[in-house]
Amino acid sequence: MVNHDAPQVTPVSLTFTEELSRDIYLIGFKRNFQFKAGQVIGIAMEPYGSRRLYSICSGEQEEEVHILYKVVEEGYLTPQLSDLEAGDVIWITEPGGEFTGDREPAVWIATGTGIAPFYSMFRSGLAEQKTLILGNRYLEQFHFFEEFATQLGENYIRCCTAETDERVYPGRVTQFLEEQAELDPKLKYYLCGSAEMVVETRDILISKGIPFDRIISEIYF
Repeated sequence: MVNHDAPQVTPVSLTFTEELSRDIYLIGFKRNFQFKAGQVIGIAMEPYGSRRLYSICSGEQEEEVHILYKVVEEGYLTPQLSDLEAGDVIWITEPGGEFTGDREPAVWIATGTGIAPFYSMFRSGLAEQKTLILGNRYLEQFHFFEEFATQLGENYIRCCTAETDERVYPGRVTQFLEEQAELDPKLKYYLCGSAEMVVETRDILISKGIPFDRIISEIYF
C-alpha cells in the first residue's frame, strides 16, 4: 500500500561518490531546489522505498547538493548507498527541518557525521562569530579540516578519543565541555550527534547555566 501522506520523491543522478575515510562517504548530485543551511532530505533507493533522513552537507548557493554519511553494516540504506557509482539514481524528498543556522553568535557542537549541517552553514556564509567543537574517534575523520581551521582559527576545537596530536583535545566533546570554567549563557548552542551525545551535552550545558531555550538540537541515527 502506498502512503499518500508521505513526502513525494524525485529521482536524481549522482555526480560523484567518494570514500573520505574508512566507512565515511560523500555523495553529490545537481541541486534543483532551494533549502536552508541545516535542513535534511529523505533518501530512498526506489520511488516507494523506505526513506532515511540525511543533513545536507553543502552551501545554499552551490550547484551541487552533497550528503555525508557513515556506512552502518546493519543499516538499511547506507550499505546500498556505498555500492553506488556516478550516474546511478537515488530518490529524494524536498528539504525540511527546523535545525537551521543564522548570523547570531553561537557554538556548534557535533560528533562524527553530525558535522554535516554545520558544514552547510559554514559554506553558506554563517561562520562569523561561531565556535565549532567537533568530536571524532580518529584524526582522519576530521573532514573539511583546512577550511574550518583557516576561517575559524582557535574557534575550531577538535576532540579526539583514540589518537593524540598536540593540536587536538584528548577526549570526548562532553569531557571538554565539563572542564570549561564557564560558558556564555547569551550564546546559542547547536548540538548534532547521536541521541546519547545530545542528551549528555544538553545536561552539561544546563548544569553550567545555559538556558534550555538557547540549546537547539538535531539527533541522527
